[in-house]
Amino acid sequence: MKRLLALTMAIIMLMVAFSGCAPANSQPDVITDFTVTDMAGRQVTIPGEIKSIATFGSVGVLNAFVELMGSGDLLCNQMPARFTKSDKWKMQYEFAPQIKDAPLLANSNDELLLEEVLKLQPDLCITMTKETAEQLGENGIPCIYLEWKQTEDVKAAVNLMGEILKKEDIAEDYLAYFDSMVQEASDLTAKLTDEDKKTVLYGNVTNLTQPHVIAEWWIDVAGGISVTNDGKTTGQSREYTQEELLLWDPDIIIVTERDMIDKIKEDKLYTDVTAVKAGSIYYIPTVAHTWGNRTVEQPLTVFWTLNKLYPELVSDNMLAEKVSYFYSHFFKYDLTPQQISEIIE
Repeated sequence: MKRLLALTMAIIMLMVAFSGCAPANSQPDVITDFTVTDMAGRQVTIPGEIKSIATFGSVGVLNAFVELMGSGDLLCNQMPARFTKSDKWKMQYEFAPQIKDAPLLANSNDELLLEEVLKLQPDLCITMTKETAEQLGENGIPCIYLEWKQTEDVKAAVNLMGEILKKEDIAEDYLAYFDSMVQEASDLTAKLTDEDKKTVLYGNVTNLTQPHVIAEWWIDVAGGISVTNDGKTTGQSREYTQEELLLWDPDIIIVTERDMIDKIKEDKLYTDVTAVKAGSIYYIPTVAHTWGNRTVEQPLTVFWTLNKLYPELVSDNMLAEKVSYFYSHFFKYDLTPQQISEIIE
């Protein structure tokens, strides 16, 4: 009788095990919406599962934030016309190939095409324009405002993206990488005296502007002296005159467009400028975004500049390794040797 009872109990237990029954107190995983505070102090409700992300305005910068998190496949809109006039932004179509045939959500003046946005209904929008964030929010589209006015803003923005995409580990990893690269650059340039340091002019020499205040930061970290650095940490661009350029007589000129190199060389006014005489005029890379402006690629900007200013401190091979690691590790994209060469040269 005892053997029969034991056998009966064993059969019952097996039936329960294979019936798929779960303990009474267990619950299936539920993906719920959550709320974050963006960099304008706005409370934004984010879908528990994000399958599509649209970017507005400074799309190169914003796409790079998404791609940094390994989420480039979520981007769902085409880059506006001002980004597609040349092949300068071609790597965006490598990191997120689906955007090539995606809907256009802003016109050539970066004005919102609201009807198209409402038709697409992206799960999340990202912008650096408060008006756009508010307009989309008022129409029921979750939109996050990111700000990048000070150098340190990149850390808050990366942490916010990590929270939104539930990739806090990647955000932490990137910020540790950022700090380590800055420290490495500082160690490499520690023995440079003020007399050793080279003077640098960055920007659009044709328009006589330095487009982003952040350049004053990365030139300094790379051991250079920015001739446009007036100590101000607010505002976007710096304007100057040809007379000031001649007076500064920079050792190195870094430009934002390739054709500026020939224009500077052909301008007789600049014949005696040290950078022109030495042939030390370089075109800043644009990969996910223009390296000299606001971009998560800023650590690479520092080492690219070090390579141009002091090749004895950072060789081409060392720079190539850093470029390859960054995009492979964060963007999940393996650059070819040809692509790397094109970037560093």
